[in-house]
Amino acid sequence: MPSGMDLPPRELASRLEGLLAFPLTPFTGEGRVNQELLRRQVDGLLGRGAVAVCPACGTGEFFSLSPVEYEQVLEACSAEVGGRVPIVAGIGYGTALACTYAEIAGRAGADAVLVMPPYLAQGGVEGMEAHYRAVARSTPLAVILYQRDNAVFDPAMVLRLAEEPNVIGVKDGIGQLERLHQIRRLVGDRLILLNGLPTAEIHAQALSFCGARGYSSAILNFMPEIAIAFHRAYGDGDEVAMRRLLDTAVLPFATIRNRRPGYAVSLVKAGARLRGIPVGPARAPLSEVTAEDERDLLGLLSTLGLDSPLLDAKERTRE
Repeated sequence: MPSGMDLPPRELASRLEGLLAFPLTPFTGEGRVNQELLRRQVDGLLGRGAVAVCPACGTGEFFSLSPVEYEQVLEACSAEVGGRVPIVAGIGYGTALACTYAEIAGRAGADAVLVMPPYLAQGGVEGMEAHYRAVARSTPLAVILYQRDNAVFDPAMVLRLAEEPNVIGVKDGIGQLERLHQIRRLVGDRLILLNGLPTAEIHAQALSFCGARGYSSAILNFMPEIAIAFHRAYGDGDEVAMRRLLDTAVLPFATIRNRRPGYAVSLVKAGARLRGIPVGPARAPLSEVTAEDERDLLGLLSTLGLDSPLLDAKERTRE
């Protein structure tokens, strides 16, 4: 099993300030992880310029994976990546389980872990700090703290956690600009900030001003043409091109995504299936896309000229 890039944490952090790929976890008709299809999906994401691959995170349905399935996902990604870019694996739940998943991630070839919110807990700043510090000290891997849902970070807590040498960054899924500015003011360049809001392209400019240059792109999984064009315009500071792509593609997609909870994953999976990637359904409790919403998504793809398969016919028949 590949052992990852073997980079020091701060050097690894410098590799994450670009387009971050969060692959879907494909399931077979029997509900098992489809490792072969996952490898082909990862290969496609790397071919589209992703600077890192982040398996088994929110888009990859970490919440639904057993420990065995989790390891299967990471092993498939690690085998395909082969040390070309960093692998950032999702971990989460309570402290003990998060540490266990970090151990599995390291064994399977990950370079870093993205620590998702602790399960349901509302323990205050002291308890949350103890949780993240314990996770960081349990692993030699680089650690990125994920602010979202019930994990809303006190900026001073982030500064204290930055004392842990393997804590390299904060991914934001909240979008509270003042809080992000305060974190940046305190930590300076010690930690990287990453934009992890749903359909992150919409928020790219605003969070960039807070210091979050890198962002996760869920639409890279099924609208790579749009994701790549937007990231190029973003890097060039081409506001006209960014606005055109937002108005014609990204915001119409977000309008459909906002119709039901869970569509941030299940609608992306529907989009992948419409582009010929048989990733299977999202797992419960996420809702499947309705027939009407899938028709609307197909209409958007057709209007954009993006209804051609992303896998060729030979690859599709290998399922």
